[in-house]
Amino acid sequence: MLRLGYLLAGLALFMMGNGAMFAAAQGEAEPIQRVSHFSGKPVPRFETLRYSAVNGRVGPSLQHPVRWRFERAGLPVLVLKESRDWRWVRDPDGAEVWIHARMLSSNASGIAQTETVVRAHANVEARGVVRLGEGVLVDILDDQDGWLRVEVDGYRGWVPTDDIWGGAAPASAL
Repeated sequence: MLRLGYLLAGLALFMMGNGAMFAAAQGEAEPIQRVSHFSGKPVPRFETLRYSAVNGRVGPSLQHPVRWRFERAGLPVLVLKESRDWRWVRDPDGAEVWIHARMLSSNASGIAQTETVVRAHANVEARGVVRLGEGVLVDILDDQDGWLRVEVDGYRGWVPTDDIWGGAAPASAL
């Protein structure tokens, strides 16, 4: 009787696995959500530089040489991997370095990838509130249906998600 139970359990697992493979083949599968056992946060995810002077290193320790020095507090970076105290990050230009975890903040910010218009509502026909130049940092307040609600220099409004780097972790980073 015990063997029959194992057989049925195995068959059920096999059927669930085949169902998941079928759903994936049909394009219906959910993306894999990884959570770091170091921070308990999802990876990949966006964080921001806490300070205006942050060293990016070639390895996860102070003994590794500095590859890049960031000089812009609030700059979003994409956390790709983690160790206990270090984060492997990608900057808006695509450079990847190790940064100590205490140099990062979970504040939501983004950087305009191109010149764009902040709109009063999440609609391309909505009235423009302010125009952003490429490289302008914004605080991200909300996201919904391909739009980000942002604030910059006291102005609030909506921009398309694709115009801001730092709004949502890209699936390609998984």
